[in-house]
Amino acid sequence: MKKLKNEAQLVKKALQVGESYAKNRGYAEFSRTTSANAKIEALYRLLVKDNLVVALPPDKEDIPSMKHKLAIWIDKMLPADHELKQVS
Repeated sequence: MKKLKNEAQLVKKALQVGESYAKNRGYAEFSRTTSANAKIEALYRLLVKDNLVVALPPDKEDIPSMKHKLAIWIDKMLPADHELKQVS
């Protein structure tokens, strides 16, 4: 798994967009006390269910891999001129 440039920032953006997506799909909002790892796993599973992200093999499902999948997803969703896609 090759790490993307700005992967941490992409994951942060994916969480923001993913939370809005989940809310629009009818899911309850995450509470303020929900951990980042729980949010990542929940959003990953929702995106897999909706066929927006290719599922990881069951033995490779861990938080770093889920973060990477979310980063790839949001990277594809962002417009080409978005600041997170600019090569530094």
